[in-house]
Amino acid sequence: MSRLADADPECRQQRDTGVPVETVIIPNMRDIGDFSVRRVLPAPERRAVGPFVFFDHMGPTTFAPGNGLDIRPHPHIGLSTLTYLYEGSILHRDSLGYKQQITPGAVNWMTAGRGIVHSERSGERVREQGQTLMGLQVWVALPKALEQCAAQFMHYSVSSLPELEADGARIRVVAGECFGVHARLETHSPLFYADISIAPSGRVKIAADYTERAIYLMAGTIEVDGATFTERRMVVLKPSAEIIVHSATGASFVVLGGEPLDGPRHLWWNFVASDRELIEQAKSDWRDGKFGHVPGDHDFIPLPES
Repeated sequence: MSRLADADPECRQQRDTGVPVETVIIPNMRDIGDFSVRRVLPAPERRAVGPFVFFDHMGPTTFAPGNGLDIRPHPHIGLSTLTYLYEGSILHRDSLGYKQQITPGAVNWMTAGRGIVHSERSGERVREQGQTLMGLQVWVALPKALEQCAAQFMHYSVSSLPELEADGARIRVVAGECFGVHARLETHSPLFYADISIAPSGRVKIAADYTERAIYLMAGTIEVDGATFTERRMVVLKPSAEIIVHSATGASFVVLGGEPLDGPRHLWWNFVASDRELIEQAKSDWRDGKFGHVPGDHDFIPLPES
């Protein structure tokens, strides 16, 4: 049993009762300047869930008037990022020339491929007024055959995301195919991502359509086969186990997963690759200014020393 599992009674409970749960991950807190995140993946007990290799719960952080989010331009390779907010807004700019504000319920989907640079900041009006910011950002490792593809950016509005309701649950399908619905967001590998809210005494069935699946609980509590799980936990499900999620109090969570990666991935800073040489090349390219620039945002984050 892992160190985190030893520390969490939920982990002991699910292992002792035979619940169809593989493990429970407790996020680690990380401070990024004036902004806090809960780092869920990668974790000691689980490096990835399907092709999802990175999972951050951002905030909630309240910025006073005159202050805001300032993540300076930085590079990525070998991945797609999915940004989904619950509160506040973020202004995305990238080296392809896109400038897009994302607000709660909408989706930014950026594919880095062989290389992209982007920044994430508070817009001018939002900065003047101040805001509370909370959301999720996840990284999806690209299949080996597409690691060197051209970079792309897509934005999906709230109205473009399919929704369904049943048994006290509201399900918004963000990416991939699940719950009998296919999202507009086209992915590069078999995966799914859905945002779910359950009313008190509601329920939802999570089918075993994909080999690897997980639940991340944003708020409230849920019950799975008699075991209770609390907010800010990732519950990794066992393969082939169809489960029913109940909630006596009501809850908000995401479900995500997909098929296993086509081989291990190396993660270093903002780079993901199947070959360490690709990461070394990306380090050199960023150090030498070969990644390109974000129009209108001339600052940048230097390469880490280690």
